[in-house]
Amino acid sequence: MTSLETTPDTSADAGRDFTAIGVVGLGTMGAGIAEVFARHGFAVVGVELSEESVARGRQYLEHSTGRAVRRGKLTEEEQAELLGRVTLTTSLKDLADVDLVVEAAVESMATKQAIFRELDAIVGPDTVLATNTSSLSVTELSSATSRPGRVVGVHFFNPAPVQKLVEVVRTVVTEPAVLDDVQALLGRLGKSPVVCGDKAGFIANTLLFGYLNHAASMFEGRYASREDIDAAMRFGCGYPMGPLALLDLIGLDTAYEILETMYRQGRDRLHAPTPILKQMVTAGLLGRKTGRGFYTYEAPDSPVVVADAATPSADELPQLRHDIRRVGVVGTGTMASGIVEVFAKAGYDVLVVGRSADKVDGVSATVTRSFDKQIQRGRATEEAKAEVLARISGTTSLEDLASVDLVVEAIAEDLAVKTTLFENLDEICKPGAILATTTSSLPIIAMATVTSRPQDVVGMHFFNPATVMKLVEVVSTVATSDEVTETTRALCAAVGKVAVSCGDRAGFIVNALLFPYLNDAVKMLEAHYATADDIDVAMKQGCALPMGPFELLDVVGNDVSLAIQRELYLEFREPGFAPAPLLEHLVTAGYLGRKTKRGFRDYSAR
Repeated sequence: MTSLETTPDTSADAGRDFTAIGVVGLGTMGAGIAEVFARHGFAVVGVELSEESVARGRQYLEHSTGRAVRRGKLTEEEQAELLGRVTLTTSLKDLADVDLVVEAAVESMATKQAIFRELDAIVGPDTVLATNTSSLSVTELSSATSRPGRVVGVHFFNPAPVQKLVEVVRTVVTEPAVLDDVQALLGRLGKSPVVCGDKAGFIANTLLFGYLNHAASMFEGRYASREDIDAAMRFGCGYPMGPLALLDLIGLDTAYEILETMYRQGRDRLHAPTPILKQMVTAGLLGRKTGRGFYTYEAPDSPVVVADAATPSADELPQLRHDIRRVGVVGTGTMASGIVEVFAKAGYDVLVVGRSADKVDGVSATVTRSFDKQIQRGRATEEAKAEVLARISGTTSLEDLASVDLVVEAIAEDLAVKTTLFENLDEICKPGAILATTTSSLPIIAMATVTSRPQDVVGMHFFNPATVMKLVEVVSTVATSDEVTETTRALCAAVGKVAVSCGDRAGFIVNALLFPYLNDAVKMLEAHYATADDIDVAMKQGCALPMGPFELLDVVGNDVSLAIQRELYLEFREPGFAPAPLLEHLVTAGYLGRKTKRGFRDYSAR
């Protein structure tokens, strides 16, 4: 079986009989869409404004299919067949007999409406008219035709031959049969169609660009460096790219226009472009395409980042300003056990403090089980296990922490309990010992101020599971000394972690960017704009995220997510951060996610 279909599938259950396809606009996206249809056996008529533009469109097709030949995805004969199915022209009248037209012209309402107006007088009464717009109103476009019910949005993602996601945009007047037929057609092309309403940004861009805008705002406020913001989302969430690097790839001018369009339509402050975007666009710093954006690149259109004035130099690598040899960990839960294993593996002697001997023994048992799994997979040896376990000792007395150089607190996320612990640690620990908390949402300064050494208190926010996740957010309060922050970052590197620095405010970097995005997804579902399944597919396939928002919410726990979102709302007082009522209702009903077998999805039968 080859990768090239020879005839279009027009089986009886396929609904409308699509055989010939028109594509208006043969830029990168339009040419890619034409290639997708031609690959699957459809006759394609591509239309451009001029012979020069037609030649450029032909070149796009030849280059793209040529790459496929070189990679063994197509034979030269299949490439010739594919190109032979595509007719290129400068006249819209040549679309008179097609069954579907996909408009992929410039992102201008006036231009697109003019095309639709002209097409309306040319094509047959049953021809479906589709637009590939990523942000304009499909309803407004449809009003330029005499039959708006046959108009639909089909938002392909770039590059169209590779990306599986297509957002199918319905207007209030789109005929259900048209929607069904277009979905079926896209399915036959090997695409994953998701259906959504006609709102600027549709699914993927609405959720993605709110997150990107927030990241740019975080950078603009000098809360964290560009490198740390990007590393936080890559290593903390498993995202393929950090948000600022992604903005550079998309183009800051494109991002600004999409955000501006979404804001004008929805008036959601979270989509109001953060000022730095406009400043950078005005200065011509558009990202990769100009060689400079948030980062500096080797040349225009190059993906290679080069050092610039903002790049940390090798001389600035964090150093251990405090001598750290013995580490104390207070807590015996999953996170505490993981942190113990991380430090012991890195060669540190670790003292575990728990409320009972059984709980302390449980930490050693957890580390033992972890090693046994690694040994089974060939990733560790019995000798290494024995060495690590020999470095771990346990106690039920906080007094035994008197000689440690660093204490990492990993107990319940309760401020009263934590502040009491820090009062005790202040009295017990030797002068100069660093007191660290793993809190993910509580104010670290509240723990620091109950001690006589607030300069030695710092946040070390590990991610779960600590043995696997590379990221640690190093959180400094207004009182934390630079030496303590630097030592903590250097220590993270010494134990094989990626440290990012930020200030002491709700959510730090990762949760402050992640949870408003998840909350926006819940609001989208709540508004019946799209289904949970379609939203998850859109974000996984359109943005290459490891999990969709509802999958992730059910894994994290809706109660945990609600608590974090409430903290963010209380801290920033941003109306858009107010927890979605649907999230609150699910928590009230006890639908907390996988742990209760029901959340946004029902897991009881799985």
